[in-house]
Amino acid sequence: MKEQQNRAVLVALIKSLRAKGSWCGETHIQKAAFFLKNLTGVPIDFEFILYKHGPFSFELSDELSVMKAYELLDMEVTYPYGPKIVATDMGNALQERFPKTSAQYAKQVAFIAEKLGDKGVVDLERLATAYYVTMEKPDSSIEERATAIVELKPHILPESARQAVLDVDAFIAQVREEKLRAA
Repeated sequence: MKEQQNRAVLVALIKSLRAKGSWCGETHIQKAAFFLKNLTGVPIDFEFILYKHGPFSFELSDELSVMKAYELLDMEVTYPYGPKIVATDMGNALQERFPKTSAQYAKQVAFIAEKLGDKGVVDLERLATAYYVTMEKPDSSIEERATAIVELKPHILPESARQAVLDVDAFIAQVREEKLRAA
């Protein structure tokens, strides 16, 4: 995907997350973009690694900074909780310049926003780590994947890890059933 199309998809994702109640800090965008790329197959150009709080892309972090510098995104500070990322008028205009790209991935963006929009950072870490482990160990059982999550992230309780695996398996099934995987 070309750079400007990548940005248009990110603007669409941020707007959709906010519409579903997301705080929309960088962690929210990181985890949503991870799922957007890996679960639904939207070809955004970011590589993710397992990091402190689950999958993270340094490239995406840099891109968000660039988008702020180009005034496509802005920070909305809500004391004492910290910043929310919002699309600006210029960001909205960019998205409108790529109607085919926006339409092509609209279902995937809406699905991710629906599933993750109301989640806090703790839930997002569990879910994204569960999907990361599932990608790494696709043939492992629920219990094996939950155990792997706890080994990677000892602060996640076993029952929470198991529930995250079940939730991720449901996401995967829904993507298959509704044919939400990008072509």
